[in-house]
Amino acid sequence: MKAISAILMDYPSSAHLHRALTSLYNINSQLHSVTILQEKDIHLPMPKKQSMLPNPVVHTYQPNGFGKLLNEVIAQQKSEYILFLKQSEYLSPKITNEALQLTPSQAIMQHNYSLKHISLPFPLLVRTAYLQNHPFLLDHQLPFKDALFSAWLSTMDDAVIVDKKDLIKRATESTTRDRIEKLQLLEKYHYKKSSTEHPSLTILMANYNMENYVEAAITSCLFQTERPEQICIIDDGSTDDSYKHMQNWRHEPVIQLFTKENAGKAKALNDLLPYVTSDFILELDADDWLDADAVSVIKSHLPHLPEDVAVLYGNFRRWKQREGNILFKSITTGRPVHERKDLLSYHFPLGPRIYRTASLKAIGGFPIVPFKNGRLFEDVSVLNHLITTYRFQYENFTVYNIREHKESITRKNKKQWYEFLNYL
Repeated sequence: MKAISAILMDYPSSAHLHRALTSLYNINSQLHSVTILQEKDIHLPMPKKQSMLPNPVVHTYQPNGFGKLLNEVIAQQKSEYILFLKQSEYLSPKITNEALQLTPSQAIMQHNYSLKHISLPFPLLVRTAYLQNHPFLLDHQLPFKDALFSAWLSTMDDAVIVDKKDLIKRATESTTRDRIEKLQLLEKYHYKKSSTEHPSLTILMANYNMENYVEAAITSCLFQTERPEQICIIDDGSTDDSYKHMQNWRHEPVIQLFTKENAGKAKALNDLLPYVTSDFILELDADDWLDADAVSVIKSHLPHLPEDVAVLYGNFRRWKQREGNILFKSITTGRPVHERKDLLSYHFPLGPRIYRTASLKAIGGFPIVPFKNGRLFEDVSVLNHLITTYRFQYENFTVYNIREHKESITRKNKKQWYEFLNYL
């Protein structure tokens, strides 16, 4: 029986694809089919022994359509196993049919992908039935497409996974800053899961018309190495399909999901406050996302926080959204804020903002200021109020990712920022 369906993905050139196809000769007796998934059209090379391989089926996908197409292709497979090769990978010339076998208790064979100081597990061979019962997330549910396999593997039971070495070779790859930054984020999906006695933490999120990004924000809260005690999310009367997307996650026990008529972010966040039972609150914008170790890192700072500190904050990692892709820009490093003049001269936004729940509730939540009826710059309004009574504390950590895109509310209202400063 031909037991393996090979899926080759995102090869940067015909030469790379040719090498991957040629490497399949050594397992041809097991090959049931070969499928090629590419975002852009690519010339299909014809190896000399092409007739020895199943005729490849080529699919191109639209931006943000990779996960959906991959799940559709997998759903159609009839073989026992799926073999994954991607980008510059090809099978080792020394590979044998016997190497690509799983025992009855195993469902996933993984191999390590290494680049510089980074090492990541990736699936190589997976039982088809297992994949069909455990599909991949869609592109818009992840911060970027490359997170698909790491996010999926991080949710799998270790008992069904086996590690294999020396089965995969790779051609030379690009080591751009963008590539390295993304791989470092993917590493965090595989950090050891933990649970501590640190002060409790709730993630608070208000969404308005962020249908393209809100699920990525939500899943970043769920893929944490240490789960928050609560994830409270409210839709502020969106006119797009945001709330429909948010409802995909209503079954998660840690999530409390709400909706209301549009009245601005400050009022939306205030509507969530009565439901918060934790010691601290992390505010997450619906178009941003968290590193997988964000909760763990933040919680490690909370036990040492003086009682008069109402806000803990750190650094931001900034990304530029493009169609079907996101590119790393920079890390914005925070600086200490001691008084109101430091706050108003800060290179906003200040954050990520972790509020002491008691302090935030003590001032009545997020102020609804007369300027634009509190619909803009609610983060600065609440900080401006808190700093008159409490202290802020900066720590040098980076676990929060800002997505710069054309739909951003802050971007659309940039001109009004200076009016707001004058108002304050």
